[in-house]
Amino acid sequence: MIHFDLADLRLFINIAETPSMTQGARKSFMSTAAASNRIKKLEEQMGLRLLYRDSQGVELTAAGETMLKHARIMLRQVQYLENELSEFSEQHVGHIRIFANTTAVTDFLPEILAVLMVQHPQLTIDLQERVNLEVLRGVAEGASDIGITAGPIKAQGLEVIHFRTDRLVVATHQAHPLAAHTALTLEDTLAYPHICLQEASSLLRFLKNQVDSLQRDINVRIQVFGFESMCRMIEAGVGIGIMPQSAALRYQQTMGLNIIELHEPWAVRERSIVVRDAQALPEYVKTLIQLLIQ
Repeated sequence: MIHFDLADLRLFINIAETPSMTQGARKSFMSTAAASNRIKKLEEQMGLRLLYRDSQGVELTAAGETMLKHARIMLRQVQYLENELSEFSEQHVGHIRIFANTTAVTDFLPEILAVLMVQHPQLTIDLQERVNLEVLRGVAEGASDIGITAGPIKAQGLEVIHFRTDRLVVATHQAHPLAAHTALTLEDTLAYPHICLQEASSLLRFLKNQVDSLQRDINVRIQVFGFESMCRMIEAGVGIGIMPQSAALRYQQTMGLNIIELHEPWAVRERSIVVRDAQALPEYVKTLIQLLIQ
């Protein structure tokens, strides 16, 4: 039977995620020599090579990839246990790591997380924007406690909780040439300058994939960091934008925007919460799920 030391698992994860023996050791507050020795003993105990080492850093073997996935899950479960037990102490603390798509990160999650953190003053949150595939992988491998996705997903082995339906629309200035239309295809919009989110946003990456499937290019005039900035640019007549209908309707209340249906099969965006095991989650994560559903 293999006996795992939690410190060794944390060290292995730090090295794999860096990926560097020196940087991983530094994150684990030990010397490089000590870290190398602990990893060597771990490999000997398992009878497997976990890392390839060279002057450029480290690379995981196939066994190492499997080890990383399960090490994350094991440490996440230990963290859940610690968090659950801490609820019985006076100094209750907790931590949630969330992987979510652009709309969740920039539109509705901040308000919901604010409510949650008022209810749990010691709670800390790590919110990271990811595309659907990365969200699912993160939850499956234990790198994230909870994921929020948009659109159709294949989540084998995970629990999926649907909580909202939204759709992508085209927003234009009220005097824009496209404003007279009631519905548009993506291809209809490509002749005009677009206001887009920043390059790393999951929404922009999704849209670029759709544009690539048409063997066309999108005319990106300016990139901004949120839907409010996007709508202000659209209102000023700088260009048009594709965004969730919920965001467009919110900003239309105070800005001169025209909203047009995007007639594409992928425009409907079913929003889902993804977790490994809902019953095993700490109470404050369950509270977050309830807030999202409400």
